[in-house]
Amino acid sequence: MQAHIVTTPGDGIGPEVVAQGVRILNRVAAKFGHQFTFTEALLGGCAIDALGTPLPAETLADCEKADAILLGAVGGPKWDDPTAPVRPEQGLLGLRKRFDLFANLRPVKIYDALRSQAPLRPELLQGVDILFVRELTGDVYFGARREQGSGTDAYDTMIYTVDEVRRAAVVAFEAARGRRKKLASVDKANVLASMRLWRRAVNEVAADFPDVQLEHVLVDACAMHLIRNPARFDVVLAGNMFGDILTDEASVLAGSLGMLPSASLNQSAFGLYEPIHGSAPDIAGQDKANPIATILSVAMLLRYSLKLEAEAQAIEAAVQAALDSGARTADIAESGAPALGTQAMTDRILHFLG
Repeated sequence: MQAHIVTTPGDGIGPEVVAQGVRILNRVAAKFGHQFTFTEALLGGCAIDALGTPLPAETLADCEKADAILLGAVGGPKWDDPTAPVRPEQGLLGLRKRFDLFANLRPVKIYDALRSQAPLRPELLQGVDILFVRELTGDVYFGARREQGSGTDAYDTMIYTVDEVRRAAVVAFEAARGRRKKLASVDKANVLASMRLWRRAVNEVAADFPDVQLEHVLVDACAMHLIRNPARFDVVLAGNMFGDILTDEASVLAGSLGMLPSASLNQSAFGLYEPIHGSAPDIAGQDKANPIATILSVAMLLRYSLKLEAEAQAIEAAVQAALDSGARTADIAESGAPALGTQAMTDRILHFLG
């Protein structure tokens, strides 16, 4: 296979972890007989500094010619003013909107070797393997809003259409059908009109998936169950804001944000792939960042956009083997135990990838 991938390393530790993702892709290409080419493009704070915009026209043009996008991270203290008219996060939101990346997939898998690193009792994490499907282009993040300005009020609008909910629900039901056939749909239908629409639309889609067990869970109850009994969940479907919050909560189950990948897909399976951690400016440039979330994002890129399932599984198996061998970065190491740097951890994974 030939594929062209745009990399947008972004800010903070983004360039470091994306570089490791490219190393993995190059090894996969050599091992399985593929040809991957890469174009690096500016996004986020570095793009603001260079060109005055978080999403330059050149970056959009590059992405439009790509088979997939591999993103590092955007943002940092330099651009932290939430009232600034131009902010790094606008670049990421712009990509999602431009390519209609409506379905965000965030797997949360607990590795037995790391169960002791999570703040929950290890027995609560036995068998935890959750796939979050977060609707990504609607909700309060994209609804009508008004800044305070010189007045005394401001507002953001939580809005959904039936079609927006239905297409995200189809992705979630199809994923559940290939897993344990359980789907939890998260809403706040007891309070919010938009969430009552959400529940009705999900129920309509459920009629086409009679083999999948559907439950509706209020968002506050879901937050509690994720801590008390996370193994009850298989696939979790949520709107943009609730999904954003719940997936960050669920990240603690894995012991570190540095373990969790994500994929943002459109109807044609074109996708943007990124670790869910931030730019971590406190460790940027120090070879301390955990590359696993990015490497697992690369596996998702191969699986969903390039349809290379065997290659994706090979990467995931190599990560599993590296962890089982005792390889740890600082964020997942026992207190006082030796830790590998970003490149050395990737070296270990490459060893098991072969």
